[in-house]
Amino acid sequence: MPTPAAAPATAPRAARNPLAALRRGWQRWWLARLPRTDQLTLTQRNVYILPTGAGWMLGLTLLVLLLASINYQLNLGYLLTFLLAGSAVVGMHMAHGTLRGLTLVLKAPEPTFVGQSARLDVQLINPRRTPRYGIALSVQTAGPAAEWAWTDVPAQGQAPVPLAFRARQRGLQTLPLITAETRFPLGTFRVWAHWRPAAPWLAYPAPEQPAPPLPPGDPADGAHARTAPQGMGEWDGVRAYRRGDPPKSVVWKKAAQALATGSEALVSRDTPPAPRHALWLDLARTRPS
Repeated sequence: MPTPAAAPATAPRAARNPLAALRRGWQRWWLARLPRTDQLTLTQRNVYILPTGAGWMLGLTLLVLLLASINYQLNLGYLLTFLLAGSAVVGMHMAHGTLRGLTLVLKAPEPTFVGQSARLDVQLINPRRTPRYGIALSVQTAGPAAEWAWTDVPAQGQAPVPLAFRARQRGLQTLPLITAETRFPLGTFRVWAHWRPAAPWLAYPAPEQPAPPLPPGDPADGAHARTAPQGMGEWDGVRAYRRGDPPKSVVWKKAAQALATGSEALVSRDTPPAPRHALWLDLARTRPS
């Protein structure tokens, strides 16, 4: 009796974890709503904030302190609880203000090869009279965890931030998502914003290392014939006149200058030999990159 085919061991992750697939689908739909632009100004509409792990622990600690102060009627406990709560609220306002109003400008990236690191130059512009601290940027790509580049922006100044990511696909394509984040000043709140650049980016196919030699090629018509007559087509330079050179290969301007100076040296055009083989490059015989 035939046995049913076994399920493949490498089943898609979406089938094994529907919650993760739903989360990725929601994220793709949400990011697709962001417009593509090479200059982005962060406002209340595109800056998001949530408590970090330390922020949730601080909230739990404040709740315990408040309950203990109520239970034991501790005036100093009330003072400490509301002092810490006020500091957390001020830290939340400062964290959100660190990104709000900041302008991000992208410089057009240079083409690169597949497998090499592509560089993105982002300029942060701060129009306010107060500096901004602890701002991080990263390129969000599929693969290893993103590497963050940290910087501070002076008051009414600019700060360049170089970013790098590895090219994994060749051709003309759009740049990946860029994320700006800060947890200044207390680290209890994470403030972030997403940016979808609009500049196109070109990735060349990766060259083979080491490169194989070219094929020998097929004999061209008249491969056994002698070199093409001198003086025909392109020429590389000049050489001393040799007996048998045709008159059209002689550089008569130099001959006239030589006669004017009392010299009788003649020069001829030096032409490259005619190709003896025809070489065809077939894309189907190359390795994809």
